[in-house]
Amino acid sequence: MDAVEDSGTFGLSSAKAQMRGRLGWGLVLLLSVLAYGSHAPLIGLCKVDGKVPFSSSSVVVLVELAKLFVSAVLLLTRDRSSFPSRGATSARSVLPFAVPASLYAINNNLVVHMQHHMDPVTFQVLSNLKIAATAAFYSLLLRQRLPMLKWLALFLLMVAGACHAGALRGHPGEVEPAVNTHLYITPWGAVAITVYCSISGLSAVYTERALKSQPLSLNLQNLFLYTFGVAVNSIVHTASTPGSNFFEGYSAWVVLIIATQALNGLLMSIVMKYNNNITRLFIISCSMLVNVTLSVLLFNLQLTPLFFVAVGLICISIHLYYLVR
Repeated sequence: MDAVEDSGTFGLSSAKAQMRGRLGWGLVLLLSVLAYGSHAPLIGLCKVDGKVPFSSSSVVVLVELAKLFVSAVLLLTRDRSSFPSRGATSARSVLPFAVPASLYAINNNLVVHMQHHMDPVTFQVLSNLKIAATAAFYSLLLRQRLPMLKWLALFLLMVAGACHAGALRGHPGEVEPAVNTHLYITPWGAVAITVYCSISGLSAVYTERALKSQPLSLNLQNLFLYTFGVAVNSIVHTASTPGSNFFEGYSAWVVLIIATQALNGLLMSIVMKYNNNITRLFIISCSMLVNVTLSVLLFNLQLTPLFFVAVGLICISIHLYYLVR
């Protein structure tokens, strides 16, 4: 009788643990969608006379610093036993994280220069090619073969992103208004967007590979990654804006951008460590809904049929990728 009761108690405890795990994972996904989707509207709130008043490179440095600080605190309070562990700080463990940090820095600057070679809507549409790039590198570097049905789901996700870009034409949260401008792209812009999407996919998949290939705590790995991130982006900021006021144009909205982007980066590392980059792509796509909702509330954005097409395509894509066997 006692054995039966013990078995029942164990089963109940196991069920509760699974429920807590699912709720925790759901919270991670929800917060990731909210943090990612709030970025463009928050930039819109920062604008003065239609222009961003602060240095984007300085914001990137502070985002990396915030992630580094949080990772260090979590490491010392939750994972102290893993640092310093034997081999934890060897070059073989640390140096792989210099690669994605450098790639992210390249893309953060490339995206600024690309605005001179194409209009914002064209950039938003073509930047969805990073979905295909991420999936290709995911299959190649991690040897995860995707069946045709899943490739179809990702293609629909790309089309949804293009529809979303069209629905947001002239949206105040974008880099600059696209109203009254024609769609265009220069030859250099075509090359740049190809490089941008390739680097985006490569850096994300390489980060996932580095996180999963080492038996180290995520907080310790994040400490390595963000240390390189702070160093590389500080060099980039100093070189690109010599003699400038680091905090020029800052406001409470900028502080909120830094906080949400730091949170987003930390949550994405959880997704890549314990799930994969494909889930990350769906998070980014679902964040469109948050982007549009905030734009309607804050900027009186008028919804177009393209938005509802994008929502439908995202739902179909999720169904095909995760529910159809």
